[in-house]
Amino acid sequence: MSRIFLDTNFFIYVTEGSGRHATRTRYLLHAFAARKDEVLTSVMSVGEVLVGPLARGDHALAQRYRQMLHRSGITVLPFVEQAAEQFALLRAGGRIKPPDAIQLATAGTAGCDLFLTNDERLMGTTVRGIQFITSFDRAPI
Repeated sequence: MSRIFLDTNFFIYVTEGSGRHATRTRYLLHAFAARKDEVLTSVMSVGEVLVGPLARGDHALAQRYRQMLHRSGITVLPFVEQAAEQFALLRAGGRIKPPDAIQLATAGTAGCDLFLTNDERLMGTTVRGIQFITSFDRAPI
């Protein structure tokens, strides 16, 4: 059993995607459940996935996102004070954008084995509390 943090784009591919990314992310969700992995994300993901649907007035899609992110097997973590210093260190380097720093700091504070994203800019970033950061395609599952 691993603690796996999923970045926002994972949920967009699962919910709205088609093609290779959607197929891979759906496969990973099933694999995590079968392995009994602990699947995590943050409140930042909730906010980010709701932007598009709410901007378009697509309340049905917004509700699908809410249901997915609060279903059994996915834990939505808050951004807590302990993550603030980690956030500051990530931002101080000047390379990580605020939403990404919130995601990484939250995952690091939670102590994750794996952080999955398709944001190439985050690959190779070292974050205390995260063992590996990789893409969905390279996930060792």
